[in-house]
Amino acid sequence: MKIMHNDAPDLLLVDDDVTYCTVLAGALEKRGFSVRIAADVPQGIVLARAASPEYAIVDLKMPGPSGLELVKELIALDRNTRIVVLTGYASITTAVEAIKLGATHYLSKPAGMEEILAAFARTEGNTETPIGDKPLTVDRLEWEYIQKVLNECEGNISETARRMNMHRRTLQRKLQKRPARF
Repeated sequence: MKIMHNDAPDLLLVDDDVTYCTVLAGALEKRGFSVRIAADVPQGIVLARAASPEYAIVDLKMPGPSGLELVKELIALDRNTRIVVLTGYASITTAVEAIKLGATHYLSKPAGMEEILAAFARTEGNTETPIGDKPLTVDRLEWEYIQKVLNECEGNISETARRMNMHRRTLQRKLQKRPARF
């Protein structure tokens, strides 16, 4: 789907949730963006190579390659692209990796329009962010550790399972669940 306006800033929206994309694209257009939509990373790369966007919203977990691959490609095309990574599967490891690769900000779904626009405007960290005094739950610690090892194994589930002394199917089941709350 391609929705273009002449002088509006170009925004690439990449998410496999069609309904979410349609709603978000409409809200972004009302705020003056020209929105192009892709349902997966390969399609997003094709659109980005055709015309490098000024802004991008990238879902982390989609069928096929991770949204982190698209972040890397977008930055390779234009270091000035402002990228916000959205995910329903947030982890500290993937947040750090997204920022290292060049994302402007990382938000957990569901993120509101104002939160997304504020993330695009960010140029540095916020020292006023409150530091939580509540320790992570055991389930959340496990999720974070799995994400760390999975990242070290470059997404290879079999290798991650071997390193964690866990059966591959058990690891796959754990990865299908939403992350435990903080």
